[in-house]
Amino acid sequence: MKLENLTAPVPNRKTRKRVGRGEGSGLGKQSGRGHKGQKAGSGYSKTFGFEGGQMPLQRRIPKFGFINPFRKEYIPVNLDRIEKAVEDGKLGETITVEDLVNAGMVDKNSLVKILGKGDLKQSLTITAHAFSKTAEEKISQAGGKVNKIEK
Repeated sequence: MKLENLTAPVPNRKTRKRVGRGEGSGLGKQSGRGHKGQKAGSGYSKTFGFEGGQMPLQRRIPKFGFINPFRKEYIPVNLDRIEKAVEDGKLGETITVEDLVNAGMVDKNSLVKILGKGDLKQSLTITAHAFSKTAEEKISQAGGKVNKIEK
């Protein structure tokens, strides 16, 4: 293979559309925009959900329920995942939220809740924002400690 034998991929060879360069080009006069109308002028930008002045579907349909803007959403982490990470050497005996972030289990600014799926074989000290009852029981049965972070 030599440099002079290399060719660009097919999409790179496509020439751009040059509008308004005379009738012979096929894109003269109205430049592919049709005859007048809202879309023909400069500055037009299609707004999402606009239906030509008709009441949009989003506003026609009745609304139900309530979404609490202050709700706290927790990222769940099960004990079996923690156990596997400890066995793999990603986590140590004391586990904090920062350790879970470094292990790639949760995002940086998320609230973490430890859930009780799986079993613990080692005694671990786990620090998180919330724990399920079964998770607390399993951690204490294994000889570990539970530390809750105040939000």
